[in-house]
Amino acid sequence: MAPRAYWKGTLKLSLVSCPVVLYPATTAAEKTRFHMINRETGNRLKQQMVDSETGDVVESDQKGRGYELRKGKYVEIEPEELEAVQIESNHTIDIESFVPSEEIDQRYLNHPYYVAPDGKAAIDAFAVIRDAMKDQDRVALAKIVLTNREHIIAIKPLGKGLLGTTLRFPYELREEDQFFDDIKSPKITKDMVELAGHILHTKASHFDPSKFKDEYETALKALVKRKASGKKIELPEPEERPSNVVSLMDALKQSLKGRGGKKTAAKSNARRTTGRRQAAKKTHRSTARQRKAG
Repeated sequence: MAPRAYWKGTLKLSLVSCPVVLYPATTAAEKTRFHMINRETGNRLKQQMVDSETGDVVESDQKGRGYELRKGKYVEIEPEELEAVQIESNHTIDIESFVPSEEIDQRYLNHPYYVAPDGKAAIDAFAVIRDAMKDQDRVALAKIVLTNREHIIAIKPLGKGLLGTTLRFPYELREEDQFFDDIKSPKITKDMVELAGHILHTKASHFDPSKFKDEYETALKALVKRKASGKKIELPEPEERPSNVVSLMDALKQSLKGRGGKKTAAKSNARRTTGRRQAAKKTHRSTARQRKAG
């Protein structure tokens, strides 16, 4: 069964437009989830909304939305009043500009979506917009309304389709200065930096998400399976932290030695093996010459 579209609308570039659908690019369906239950009955618990002052349970027809003006003082907003601030075009992705992808700060990236053409009639226009973006190597910026909220969405080609990622607004980001201002600037020797650089070089690799393993999720599934089969869950012994203090330079040297130790040993073994072979060849040649001379 084809996945259900999260959003349907029109992708528009100037006078070129085509119907598109959005699908969430991520899923939490495989995550292990727990429910609150009654220990005595084993039944699942359900949550209720309770008045913070009276303690009475509030039924669904009594629930409303309110904005807190000051402590304990709210102004109630009706659903129809919220419609007054709805964006007129909430089913159109109108591309406003194109920017180099490297200019988009990674902190702004929010939720990714797959963007696909909606029906055969949309394929030609969709392909034109997609391929033009490939040629220009740019990312499109547009506005989109999702769950009654306006978002900025960055769109770029991905295989046969497009990848749209909603972006956070500037007011949603915290300034880094409040977290980094207290970081001191110690004097680090050039040798330390070079040693750290060598360690980085030994760990050089390529981004391969297939190697990512959610070990905690695997352990959770094993725990649930073991508990469901009636087996006892034994707690592991807490690990003891090493108490010895090692200088930064010593730690760097030991790290580099640990990474290169096996390679050094392998090279040493290879040299010894090669030496033995060369010595054996020389002995064989010498014996052959003696036979000919005899």
